[in-house]
Amino acid sequence: MAHFNDAPVIAANARNKGTRKHLKSVYYDTAERTLRRNGLSLRVRQSGSRFVQTVKTDVEDDPLRRGEWEASVQSLAPDLALALPFIPEKLHSHLDAQPLEAVFTADIHRHARMIDLPAGTVEVAFDQGVLTAGERSMPVSEIELELKSGSASTIYEIALRLAEHGAVRPSIRTKSARGFDLAADKPPAARRPRKLRLDPSVALDEAFATILRACFLHLLQSLPAAEDGRNPEGVHQLRVALRRLRSALDLMRSVGTLSNLDALRSEAKWLAQDLSAARDWDVFRLETLPTIAKACSAVTGFDALGRAAAGRQSDAYRKAHHALGDRRCAMFLIGLGGWIETRGWRNDVAAEDLGKLSEPAVHFAQRVLSAQYAKVLKRGRRFKSLPAEELHRLRLATKRMRYLGEFLLPLFADGKSARKFSRRLAALQEELGAFNDMAVTASLLDGLGAEPDSAIAAAAIAGWQARASVGVQPSLQSTWRDFTAARVPWSRQASQD
Repeated sequence: MAHFNDAPVIAANARNKGTRKHLKSVYYDTAERTLRRNGLSLRVRQSGSRFVQTVKTDVEDDPLRRGEWEASVQSLAPDLALALPFIPEKLHSHLDAQPLEAVFTADIHRHARMIDLPAGTVEVAFDQGVLTAGERSMPVSEIELELKSGSASTIYEIALRLAEHGAVRPSIRTKSARGFDLAADKPPAARRPRKLRLDPSVALDEAFATILRACFLHLLQSLPAAEDGRNPEGVHQLRVALRRLRSALDLMRSVGTLSNLDALRSEAKWLAQDLSAARDWDVFRLETLPTIAKACSAVTGFDALGRAAAGRQSDAYRKAHHALGDRRCAMFLIGLGGWIETRGWRNDVAAEDLGKLSEPAVHFAQRVLSAQYAKVLKRGRRFKSLPAEELHRLRLATKRMRYLGEFLLPLFADGKSARKFSRRLAALQEELGAFNDMAVTASLLDGLGAEPDSAIAAAAIAGWQARASVGVQPSLQSTWRDFTAARVPWSRQASQD
């Protein structure tokens, strides 16, 4: 931590040597975690002889902004009456019925310094200490950046220069979130992306910003679970977030040549590739292997195959954790966040294409969705006789269609039609994905080799999936018919315009 305190961006721009405090905090909630389940936290912090109660709330769809309200209290015990004005009224009856209890404590030594840059002022807090919940504890070693005035781009400028100075990992996971997970003795949650909300009248520039912020939020939310490794959904959601980001960047190519898109997309692809093996082995060990072993209980060798797969899974997770801890990953994430915050694509787009950013996003969406839908239909011609290679191409086109739909369908007023189309599109992608999963399984089995103890089990898995691929064909054809029969949600809008 001292090494970062001496970083040039700190040493050259700090107002003074800063202040040092010893902060003791107790975090409270009901036994049913009413506040946490509703995106709220309540703590009382002691600094010297002063006690301050704080209510914090997440700002929906924005990972770096939070509401925060403080009040002085008499001790480390909370004063609920002072907190109630900042808590939704619908929760008041729950809080009346359930007393608050101490969930965990934070004992932090903080060195805070004010940094002045041309674009803004940021408080940089060097925090070291420990979170404690019952018999469990967790160390804290973090640098917290809080914008005091000016542009939020200042946050990213300082973060990037700190990342250049030494090993850091960007995180939006609060002490509150870590403490509650510590108390519950569970790994970080891995969330699915939130559904986008876009006003039909929004300009394309604002739509891009909303889409990219959603992708960035999903990335940042998925990181803790992926780094922790205990919840396989973490790596899965991080890979989904990276695919969504790449799709969003590809979407922006439709405006014109953007110089930074290729670099950002390349970094997202690099990180996703280093995560792919971990996800493949997760699916094999946790889903494919136990399902087929249970169905083929008379076949021997599944235990030996599982042990061999566990070794490969561990190797894959080491590779994933190495990538996540790499400075390249930190620089990519911070650079991406700064580019989104400053809407860097405005500087990248050619002057003759700049006007496209001010056009209604709904017109852009009609063109893009229509083009991709036509591509899916073209890939699916003579569907019943498509060979495996062509089904794979159709799967990729369908996956892109699904991401574009998630981004752009909220622009259309006919929500019922959009939901129906999305459901049928998702069903088609999942059916096509089953074939891809079989190909991945075959590749994993080849990599394991035919050990005598596991060869029969490996053959059973291959045979089981070959049989399943035959059985899925009628279902896949039915799903394709349902998809092609669905009315496209943008057609009515197009006729109205």
